[in-house]
Amino acid sequence: MAIISEYQDEEPKKPSASSSPPAKPVSFTASLDPANPVGFLEKVFDFIAKESDFLVKENADKEVAAIVRVAKEKSKKKAEAEAQKAENKKEVKEEKETKKVVEKEAMEVDKKEDAKEEEASSGMKVPNKGNGLDLENYSWTQTLQEVTVNVPVPSGTRSKFVVCEIKKNRLKVGLKGQPPVIDGELFQAVKPDDCYWSIEDNRSISILLTKHNQMEWWKSLVKGDPEIDTQKVEPENSKLSDLDPETRQTVEKMMFDQRQKAMGLPTSDELQKQDILKKFMSEHPEMDFSKAKLM
Repeated sequence: MAIISEYQDEEPKKPSASSSPPAKPVSFTASLDPANPVGFLEKVFDFIAKESDFLVKENADKEVAAIVRVAKEKSKKKAEAEAQKAENKKEVKEEKETKKVVEKEAMEVDKKEDAKEEEASSGMKVPNKGNGLDLENYSWTQTLQEVTVNVPVPSGTRSKFVVCEIKKNRLKVGLKGQPPVIDGELFQAVKPDDCYWSIEDNRSISILLTKHNQMEWWKSLVKGDPEIDTQKVEPENSKLSDLDPETRQTVEKMMFDQRQKAMGLPTSDELQKQDILKKFMSEHPEMDFSKAKLM
């Protein structure tokens, strides 16, 4: 009768004398010239051939080709992703720019509508960018010191064909043999000796009128023409630096009062009165000011 033993020798097996120790990793150093990547690959394969028998294998070229295909696919997907990202950014940018343009146009439309409503309610026009008004046959702008008038004429018009009469309280402008474009009493007096006119680019008559009163905005060029709302005038366009200190102080006070009135706030004189009354009230607490009004 045979007896099968389940005993196993648990002693560790000793390595045979013929087995070789595992190869140690070998470092590889090379620099890549982006203009010559093939040269870099040649160095890689030279290194592999020198340090291993990989290239001796029969299917080495197939394995390398597979690696190249995978790398190309990754590179292609990365390029497509970056292109899509750039396209998305472009679309977002264009969408934002379009939105800005639409919003700007909408704001311009709203401003024009508001201006029309204001004109309809007050009967006065909103000033142009030069604090004047653009009319059908001419336009004018102003600073506190001067008024500039621009009258379009046929191209090639010479000064000898122009009729321009500037008087203290009257202005007449036009072409000889034709009805005058402007002929009326000025909104306020001017200094004729400090006024002049010229032909600009043979296309328009430019007239400079020096105001006699240089501390007030004109509502119109000549009486009877549409008037502007002087509370909408932009004071920054006037050359305050050209004024003497006393006149400048007066003009700045006038501008401040004009802005305060437009906002429904007290003028500088009213604020001064309020300060005087407040000071008096603080100095006389024994008095009853319950019925006093701050004007």
